[in-house]
Amino acid sequence: MGMMASVSSMEFWCILNLRATLITLLLILFFHLSKKLYSKFFPPSSVLHLPSPSSSTSLPESQSRIPEIVSDSDLKFLIDNLDEKLDEDEKWETVIDKKTNSLSYKAKCCRPKNKPLKYLSTTVFEGCSPELLRDFNMDNNYRKQWDKTVIDHVQLQMNTTNGIEIGCTIKKFPLLTPREYVLAWRLWEGKDRTFYCFIKECEHPSAPRRKKYVRVGYFRSGWQIRKVPGRDASEIRMFHQEDAGLNVEMAKLAFAKGIWSYVCKMDNALRKYAGISHPPTSPSVSPSTLIQKVPPELDMINGDALPAVSASMATFEPVNDKPREKRLSRKPSKKFVAKSLLVIGGVICLSRGHSGLGAKVAMAYILTKLRKRGDRSSQSMQT
Repeated sequence: MGMMASVSSMEFWCILNLRATLITLLLILFFHLSKKLYSKFFPPSSVLHLPSPSSSTSLPESQSRIPEIVSDSDLKFLIDNLDEKLDEDEKWETVIDKKTNSLSYKAKCCRPKNKPLKYLSTTVFEGCSPELLRDFNMDNNYRKQWDKTVIDHVQLQMNTTNGIEIGCTIKKFPLLTPREYVLAWRLWEGKDRTFYCFIKECEHPSAPRRKKYVRVGYFRSGWQIRKVPGRDASEIRMFHQEDAGLNVEMAKLAFAKGIWSYVCKMDNALRKYAGISHPPTSPSVSPSTLIQKVPPELDMINGDALPAVSASMATFEPVNDKPREKRLSRKPSKKFVAKSLLVIGGVICLSRGHSGLGAKVAMAYILTKLRKRGDRSSQSMQT
């Protein structure tokens, strides 16, 4: 009788645990389905209550004037960074170097002390003019069509006198709250069909802070576009530095794993852009009407600091490769393994079926942490 009672008790608890597990799985499934249904009937763009581009550009001149948020000193800052000027304790590290028949891409990063990561990239597009590449990069409405990280973008204000524009962009990140960028930018033209654009964070009365988004508080980015000498190709050199509240190592791995796919999508979008008619925002507004002239002293600095790209395209020096096969001197803790599995599961679940990149980033992050643990353990054993 006692044995029968214990068996019945065990069966009872097994059934209870099975029901609890099924209920939990059903709740998770219901949660994900409700999110999909909500996003289907209430797309993100419908919750971005900001002025439309037409209303922002139709303001009277007295109201639409923008202070010189982006100035020539910002252009000087951009040129200095494109010239790879670093502090003594900083150094560049190669991240990626790939190419196809129509595309070449190189990127490296630097970690300044107490500041966000710096990225410097060089992309060469074959069969492309500097003007086409300039218009493509300045067309934020077209970017919403091919850049799937952009949830929405709204033009807030522009000034035809000094060429400064302000806009608000919402971008999505795996596992994280969407980031909100309120940015100001300005376009310059230098000698020999060379173009510059610098972008930085700002505040605007039409874009108050909202709890459902994380406002990016530090953003410095810019590019230089010019023709590759002796070839039917154009080059864009880009400097980028932002603090989006991401883990530094995780952000670096995500960039390394996903940037090449992103650049290839950009190349495809650029080829399509060449054959599509793109009317300006208004009859009197276009990149050519808003563009400013590079001050002569900065154009002189740029001519001396940045030599022309050769037809053979010199490559960055590779980083010394270290053996990847390292035995861990001790097993990882249960807590770390549990967190790692949670990260992988979360990335796969929240990526809405597109788990390839998310899983790769999570696994790369975990393996990096394990390798660092092994290195510390081996050093302590040697000591």
